[in-house]
Amino acid sequence: MSVLSDPGAVKALLDRHGLRLSKGLGQNFLINPSVCPRMAAASGAADSAGVLEIGPGIGVLTWELAQVSQKVVAVELDKRLFPLLEETLSDCGNVELVQGDILQMDLARLAEEKFGGQPFCVCANLPYYITTPVIMALLEGGLPLHSVTVMVQKEAAQRLCAPPGVRACGAISVSVHYHSQPKLLFSVSRGSFLPPPHVDSAVIRFDMRPAPPVAVDQESALLQVAQGAFAQRRKTAANSLSASLGLSKPLVEEALLSIGVPANVRAEQLTLKQFAALSNRLQLSGGSQK
Repeated sequence: MSVLSDPGAVKALLDRHGLRLSKGLGQNFLINPSVCPRMAAASGAADSAGVLEIGPGIGVLTWELAQVSQKVVAVELDKRLFPLLEETLSDCGNVELVQGDILQMDLARLAEEKFGGQPFCVCANLPYYITTPVIMALLEGGLPLHSVTVMVQKEAAQRLCAPPGVRACGAISVSVHYHSQPKLLFSVSRGSFLPPPHVDSAVIRFDMRPAPPVAVDQESALLQVAQGAFAQRRKTAANSLSASLGLSKPLVEEALLSIGVPANVRAEQLTLKQFAALSNRLQLSGGSQK
């Protein structure tokens, strides 16, 4: 679909369907012809039961995915785009369009209905404003996922891929590395989009782990501790956890010392293994300890 990489052709297509891009939905359509083929090739779609795309837009990535996957299920929120997509994907018999908000969907049910419960992959150019909730829903949803390949804001990509224990990491990094092995694949300049956003992007892939790399008593406790520790980044992990989770500071400091780290450690200095040990030591179970 080289025509969809031509800005003039894209504008004409939108005009023909009476469409204007919605800033509220984060609609920035890819016009760089090299990006989508690279994403589709890197997605692992050929090795899974199918691929789920989130936000197909005008169908540039969708068309590429259809060339390498036996089945593409594309979830689009904006109803206005469906007549356009039916035109641009008219020769793709293996594409199914689903209207809806991915954040409101039962993803386990969707996976069962569309892929028969078999391992599938996700490939998407995600709107920036839903990057974190979508990725967390996918990684933490217990889905039969093979991999997740997404384009996101470059700064977000670096944070997502940063391992716990380095300055760039955050609470989301703990969850990402617990569930998957992330890899930054390549950067995408802002000029690759119509209209161009104010920031550059990057494509990253999460290869789902067959088993977590650390042992935790409760997965929810690990994520709760990570979120609490990073809630106030400028403070020590003990202060942030105490304030965020209602834990007594001496209890948290004692737990930190017991796993072999200083009581004044900051969240960004804790490794995934140390987060796991800390969550096991604090023994959170839906409530806080005073």
